[in-house]
Amino acid sequence: MKLKLLIAAAIVCQSVSSFAQKQPPKNDLRAPAYPLITIDPNTSAWSYSNELNADVVHHWTGKSFPLLGVLKVDGKSYRFLGKEEAEPLSLARMGEHAAWTGSYVISEPASDWMKPSYDAEQWKTGVAPFGTKDKEPQVNTDWQEPKIWIRRVIELDEDLTGKPVFIEFTHDDDAILYVNGFEVVNTGNSTGKNNRVKLPEHIVKTLKKGKNILAGYCHNRVANGYFDFGLFAEKEGSIQFETEAKQLAANVQATQTHYSFDCGPVNLNITFMAPLLMDNLDLMSRPVNYLSYQIQVKDGKKHHVQLYLEAAPNWALNSPAQDAVSSSFRSGNLQFVKTGSKSQQILEKKGDDLRIDWGYFYMAGNAAKTKSIVGNSQELRVKFLKNEHTLPSKEGKQLALIQTFDVSSSYQDKILLGYDDLYSIQYFEQNLRPYWNTNGNNTIEKQFELADKEYAALKKAADKFDAELWSTALRNGGEDYAALCALAYRQAIAAHKLVKASNGDLLLLSKENDSNGSIGTVDVTYPSAPIFLYYNPELAKALMNAIFYYSESNKWTKPFAAHDVGTYPLANGQTYGGDMPVEESGNMLILTYALAKVEGNATYAKKHWKVLSTWADYLVDKGLDPENQLCTDDFAGHFAHNANLSIKAILGIASYGYLAQMLGEEATAKKYLTEAKAMAMKWEGMAKDGDHYKLTFDKAGTWSQKYNMVWDKLLKMNIFDPAIRETELSYYLSKQNQYGLPLDNRQPYTKTDWIIWTATMANDKPTFETFVKPVYRFMNETTDRVPMSDWTYTDRPKRAGFKARSVVGGYFIKMLEEKLAKAK
Repeated sequence: MKLKLLIAAAIVCQSVSSFAQKQPPKNDLRAPAYPLITIDPNTSAWSYSNELNADVVHHWTGKSFPLLGVLKVDGKSYRFLGKEEAEPLSLARMGEHAAWTGSYVISEPASDWMKPSYDAEQWKTGVAPFGTKDKEPQVNTDWQEPKIWIRRVIELDEDLTGKPVFIEFTHDDDAILYVNGFEVVNTGNSTGKNNRVKLPEHIVKTLKKGKNILAGYCHNRVANGYFDFGLFAEKEGSIQFETEAKQLAANVQATQTHYSFDCGPVNLNITFMAPLLMDNLDLMSRPVNYLSYQIQVKDGKKHHVQLYLEAAPNWALNSPAQDAVSSSFRSGNLQFVKTGSKSQQILEKKGDDLRIDWGYFYMAGNAAKTKSIVGNSQELRVKFLKNEHTLPSKEGKQLALIQTFDVSSSYQDKILLGYDDLYSIQYFEQNLRPYWNTNGNNTIEKQFELADKEYAALKKAADKFDAELWSTALRNGGEDYAALCALAYRQAIAAHKLVKASNGDLLLLSKENDSNGSIGTVDVTYPSAPIFLYYNPELAKALMNAIFYYSESNKWTKPFAAHDVGTYPLANGQTYGGDMPVEESGNMLILTYALAKVEGNATYAKKHWKVLSTWADYLVDKGLDPENQLCTDDFAGHFAHNANLSIKAILGIASYGYLAQMLGEEATAKKYLTEAKAMAMKWEGMAKDGDHYKLTFDKAGTWSQKYNMVWDKLLKMNIFDPAIRETELSYYLSKQNQYGLPLDNRQPYTKTDWIIWTATMANDKPTFETFVKPVYRFMNETTDRVPMSDWTYTDRPKRAGFKARSVVGGYFIKMLEEKLAKAK
């Protein structure tokens, strides 16, 4: 009865409607970041603050994606979305935008090396950015050694006292930065791209007219070293909307993020909707999201209202410094604004911390109600505030839509936002269009038209889907689990791009966000797969198709699965520096069997039987006691005798045996299943360490999460003694910290996706919830305001690294357990 009442309760930011009974309860999770526009890895916008109007909107990488929303009621303006960001005034540009020359050394200098008085005459001279040139194409000065010290002289035309000044920097790994000899940044062991830190006033006072010194130290601990830094100030005279709408509520659901605001005499309800419904690939790949709104009058009077939505060209640029071309036009019943880079260098960049700079970003509204304008942000805002109707100059590139109406009771409307990337992926030297335009006979205007016409039906479908997801997750894993799944849904999907290869293969290609930018990474596919196995097995195949093609075309000739097929968006072959032979082969075999169980047949496995056989044989030979190599937790480094990796190999072999059984190959099935069970018995003897099982076979007193063993339970393989799982879970409960279960005994960090997998090994819901609750607590309390991290500390609310990755699709493994239990 209580559940029915909760589901019947209206979401805070929506009116009571005929769909109310299909709405989920309000999600009380304070998200680390709130999803707003989630189309793909390029068009991915988030709110990094509790209040939608407390900060600028960000791309998942952290760069500004300015989107400003203002509601004007009877002449008074209330800013509800985003924050005015003053345009930067470059004082010393980053090397990625304009190469600069600095002095550097790679052996430790004297302790006063960062001070203006230091004599660096004997230092080498190099051009920024500095880094490992063979790994980072934008690097100008090759730096292969572990450490580097750099001094940069900048000339200022005036003193900067009293002005907002920022240091901007990219670092891999540890960095310390100084301004005129004073330390202003110390990152510790971390990496970061284009981070900005505002300088304290006492540091700004040292920035005098003439010569000044920026200095930086960087320690590259592993590989892919990179270092670059610059300085900028804010331009003066930015027009501000002084009154902020008072936010009443925020609520993240699977396909929608809802907000509610008090705007004086009216309430404003906002919904960002991405109808990523995976049973309809045309819809899922449609590159259009919605910002819908509803006005509710509080005082019973008639009010004149205008809604203003402004976007910056950043949405279509890798860097705001690039030249953009913006325009407005009408097509059919919609009024558009559009922006894109002037150069349009299609698919010419690859990497992690990049934004798209080809194709075009659009906003559109009903032409009868919407005015579209393009110009300088100052002009746009002044004219909106003054209610002037003359068009601004053509010099500016900012985009704005204005919708005007009178309301005495309630009013609702929407604005559509989308991106046409023209070509999405380069797949083994062939440029592929997005799935929605595979044959090139569609247009973005047509997609917007369909999105406009289908809005009411899609809103109803999204409400229904959100309620069903919440209800299913709640039933399987409890309220904390439901909240995490709701937040994970769009993040998991939008970290991929859906395309179709010329051979007909459907490809759902992941970007390894905030890790290394790889495309189609197998050990990202493996944790991500549960959400796709649950909602659409064809998409699970689409995750694996590129890796199978890579081997079957003989472009990849090693006897184990590749790690990736390139660096996003160029899928022309593996670019990762090292192989993960046991890891990736086991991943592919296990997922192929999981797919067969979901579908009730092994047809897909039969299609790829030759290469699956090669991988299975490799695991038989190399999998029981893995050599010194990486596993999916590669941030922990190489190590041998990995007990959890051995489990993956054994279950990969078992998966092959069960696939053979499904195909009627009884002799093959018996051979490999017998081998897997024999290896499992050996594993138990090698890994046993009193009341738990070891991290590595050769080291007593160690432990680790054995999350790979979850498949033995879910797929009913019966390879390992179930008592092993029970023993491990009991031991793990004694090792939990405030924010989760550590990955192993070496560090207090963890992987949140693996915690959910480990929890799913439990045979009862309360135990599962005991493991999930600290993960919820971390997301609710973390001070790192970024799209969900999966690599987090368990003893403090800080992430160790990673954000916005697709692997949170692994949270759906508990729901997948229920589906597999019903499978034939």
